[in-house]
Parts: sequence; structure tokens; C-alpha cells
Amino acid sequence: MQVVNSVLDLIGRTPMVKVNHLDTGPCNLYLKLENMNPGGSIKDRIGMSMIEEAEKAGHIKPGDTLVEGTAGNTGIGLALVAAQKGYKLILVIPDKMSKEKIFNLKAMGAEIVLTRSDVAKGHPQYYQDLAASIAEETPGAYFINQFANPNNPKAHYLTTAPEIFEQLNNEVDAIVFGVGSSGTVTGLSQYVTEHHPDTELILADPVGSILAQYINEGVLSEDSGSWKVEGIGEDFLPSISDFSHVTKAYAISDQRSFAAGRELLCKEGILGGSSTGTLIQAALNYCQEATEPKNVVVFVCDTGNKYLSKMYNDYWMMDNGYIETPQHGDLRDLISRPYQSNDTIVMRPNETLGTVYQRMKLYDVSQMPVMKGDEIVGIIDESDVLLKVFENANAFADTVESAMTSNLEFLSVKTPLDQLMPIFDEGKVAIVKENNQFLGLITRIDLLNYLRRVDVNQ
Repeated sequence: MQVVNSVLDLIGRTPMVKVNHLDTGPCNLYLKLENMNPGGSIKDRIGMSMIEEAEKAGHIKPGDTLVEGTAGNTGIGLALVAAQKGYKLILVIPDKMSKEKIFNLKAMGAEIVLTRSDVAKGHPQYYQDLAASIAEETPGAYFINQFANPNNPKAHYLTTAPEIFEQLNNEVDAIVFGVGSSGTVTGLSQYVTEHHPDTELILADPVGSILAQYINEGVLSEDSGSWKVEGIGEDFLPSISDFSHVTKAYAISDQRSFAAGRELLCKEGILGGSSTGTLIQAALNYCQEATEPKNVVVFVCDTGNKYLSKMYNDYWMMDNGYIETPQHGDLRDLISRPYQSNDTIVMRPNETLGTVYQRMKLYDVSQMPVMKGDEIVGIIDESDVLLKVFENANAFADTVESAMTSNLEFLSVKTPLDQLMPIFDEGKVAIVKENNQFLGLITRIDLLNYLRRVDVNQ
């Protein structure tokens, strides 16, 4: 309960909590809560280390411009420190990152450059390569370069690893971690090799990354896949990486990662990010395979607050095929927001167009059914509202009934899929009924999501 002089004094010294409600086999599993850092992740440690060591070396001074390529959390750690110390910060971020991370970084004053996430290292639009180019072209800029910066692993050697062993009275049999820039594994490897050589290091890696195969088979593949888990997994070996003490790796799918993260919140009350789910699943696999009791530590790498629109959003999970839903073999399989389960966002005829606008913004939808009781009596979309209010802003007070489309055409659940396209070509949505009961709407994106799920499962 002490008072500190700066938010930077809150970085590190994160708590440890024992898992009580997950199946950990014969092992005790402990969570190192890096989500409790002020920036919400383990990357706060390296953000402070890399900036302060650059200051000590005379490379930077307050007022200078810092540049880095990041999956988000290193950027937040850097932004936290940069704001306190008076630096301008430019961050290059792959476009698969959660919008919460981007909003967070912009709110902290960082300049954001979004780039492609579908290209590999060596491509000019790869986030690290683009960051290096921006640093080179910006007068007086300093490239942080977390993937080759020795002060990245130094932070974990000096703080993260000693904390773990101190908290468990040096009784640590294994530590489960993930690799992004490889600072964590390198710092841990150096520390345990010197001080606790019997402690195993276990890698949790997303399916698609090349690292699990490298650890388990000694093969460094040049063919990486893609994954939606953020912040860990690589398509190359960072120059600072030291895997010498890593004994085993688990490749965890996106679906299992997200499920494990959600289960951690549900059963242990810990809100972790997507990479935390990967680590938790790998740790559970390791613990369940154990034949004797062990003390195992796993990182909660960052807070799940940054992923509420993704892994903690049931609709996003369903749209991406990560939550299984009953399959009927008809148009019901395409309805992402069924009316009968109260998932459909609806309007009532006597509500205002101002309410329509607010609800569309809140739920990120462009059209809604208009319901009178349980009967659909109309559809209202962005165009309907715009036509009413374009020349008369006071029309936001008009009723939904005055602007909605009431001439509706319905489809039965047995309607062939190819009959959706003419409806979409007319700028309409498909309204599905069965036995005179409204089931839901099908939009273009619903059809795209369905086709994508079919493609992935084939």
C-alpha cells in the first residue's frame, strides 16, 4: 500500500496466484500476473529497460523521436515510458492487431502506422522492416529494435526471473512462456542456466509459428503459417534469442488458445489476453502429462481488456468458427444473430431515428429489423435514416415507422444458397422465416463468414 513517485515505479514486482479450478494433473500451477503492470503487460518491463539503457548510453535524450515495430504491447510499454520521459514515439503495427490496442496507443500519444500482417520479414511492408525504414528516414530518430536489443532480455534476467524464484522460495520446476521478440526466453535461459539449471523452460507457440518445430525437432522451417493470437509466434529467429535451456514446446491452435483464455476467466477470475490462452493451454498439457508433483509457473502476459472485441466477443468467435453452433444444413446456419435467442439487435416502430443511429454505432450494425411484438414489420438501414435527416437534422426525432422499409420479402430456411446473391445485388438483406416465425437476418458478411468456415473445415 505504499505511495510511489511515478507510474514507472509500478512496473514489475507483479503478484503470483495459484490455480485452483483447472485440471493441473499432479502439479501446482502458478500464474505470474504480468497483466498487473501499469501498461497491462509484461512488455512494460522491456519498454522501461530499453529506453533507460539507451539514455545511459547517450543514444537518446528527452525530446527525441523513438521508432519501433510492435504487435502492440511493446508499443504500450514504450508509450508509457516515453510519455513520462518526454519522447515522441512512432509505432508500426500489423493490421491484425485488436482495435483496443490501437485506441490505447493513440490515447497515450503515440503516432501509429498500420501495415500489412500478411507479409514476412524482408518485405518492405513487414512491420519491423517498415519501422527500420521510418527510423532511417526520420531525422534524429532512434530505432528501438526490440528483436535485436540486448536490453530486452536484460530486463527479464534482472527482474522477471529473480521475482519468480523469490516468490516460490526457489522451488520452481518449470516455467511456461511464449516468444515474440524472444526477450523473455533469453533472459530466463540466461538466469536459470546460471542459478537454477534444473528448472525446465517450456515454450507455448501458436500453430503456424516456426518455433515449436525448431525446439522439438531441431528444424528451422522457412514456411510459416498464420495465426490470430497476438504478440507471440514468429516466422524467423530473432538475433537475441537464446533457446539453449528450452526442453519442450507445445503448438497450440487459435481455437484452443481462445478457449483456454476464456476458461481461465470463468474458473479462476483472471482476465488474460490471447497469448495468455496459448500459454495456459500449454501449461495444462505439460502438467497433465507429468507423472510426479511439480511447481510450474506460467505467465499471464497481458490483460484481456485489449481483446474484448475479439476472443471475449461471442459473435467474433462464432463468425471465425471458434465457437461451435448447431448445424441444420439450411439457411439457419448463416444467421449469426438469431432472434429466438435474443441476439438480434432490433428496433420498435415508435422509437426515434436518433435511437436507430445510436444503436447502429453501439452494436456496429448497418441495418436492423423493426419488431412489433414478435412480428417483423419492417427493416431500417443506414440509407433509410440518411434520406430522412440529410436535409433536416430535426428528423432524428421522427419515428422508425416513418423511415423503415415495410415492403418485405421473406425466405424459408430451405431456400438455396445461390438465391441470396440476387437479394444482395439489390442492396437488401435476407429475412428468414419458418412456420411464420421470424428467425433472423442474413447479410453479406454472414454469407462471407459462412463460406470462410466451410473453406477452413474442408
